[in-house]
Amino acid sequence: MDVRLTRSGHRMIGLAMMMLVSAVIGSVVVAAAKSPAGQPTPTPTSTPPAAAPATPTKTPLPTKYVVLTFDDGPDATYTPMVLGILAQYGAKATFFEVGQNVQKHPELTKRVHEAGHSVQNHTWTHADLRNLGAAAFRQQVTSTDTTIRTQIGSTPACLRPPYGGVNATVRQRAKALGKDLVVWTVDSRDWTKPGTAAIVQRVLKNVHSGSVILMHDGGGNRTQTVAALPVILKALKAQGYGFRVLTC
Repeated sequence: MDVRLTRSGHRMIGLAMMMLVSAVIGSVVVAAAKSPAGQPTPTPTSTPPAAAPATPTKTPLPTKYVVLTFDDGPDATYTPMVLGILAQYGAKATFFEVGQNVQKHPELTKRVHEAGHSVQNHTWTHADLRNLGAAAFRQQVTSTDTTIRTQIGSTPACLRPPYGGVNATVRQRAKALGKDLVVWTVDSRDWTKPGTAAIVQRVLKNVHSGSVILMHDGGGNRTQTVAALPVILKALKAQGYGFRVLTC
């Protein structure tokens, strides 16, 4: 059967189609309103935990060791030579300095300190403390303290009495000034200028762990000391010795 639509029929169909499309669009809009598209959730960025502050590492003190000490400086000629040799062998030492020499060469005292060595008190004029009254004793020590402190920022706590001159009065007065008296256990006797070989032999023959070795970087011609020092350091290192400094 052939069905033909009239013009009014076409209009009715067109109207029905429009209503259907409108209904579909409305459903989509309502659905969109009920379920809005979610915003993308930002991925949280993980912040790494703050690194713990670095703990400074301390070089352990050698268990087999000697204490190298140099008296009577600083000296413009020999102290720099001694410092150079110590640096070459990675050795640290304690310098017992005479106050009037510090006054003459303050830059050398500062250089000794900045190189990691210990700077301590050896009186103002290298006076024998056993022969002084109380006021002169105090002046010899405190004047040197002041001059050294100006260069290194701290006051020496060790006092080496010139000539190793110690008695009960010296001990009492040193203690009253807050000083520890420090002498030596191995005397190189380099100040007698016995020759480089003799200086080396005296040190190496008598050394043991804990020895406090006496040498000089001032107070006279120290050419033999400078020549002996590399030989001594090389031998000590070969025997397994390390080096400590005195701070008292």
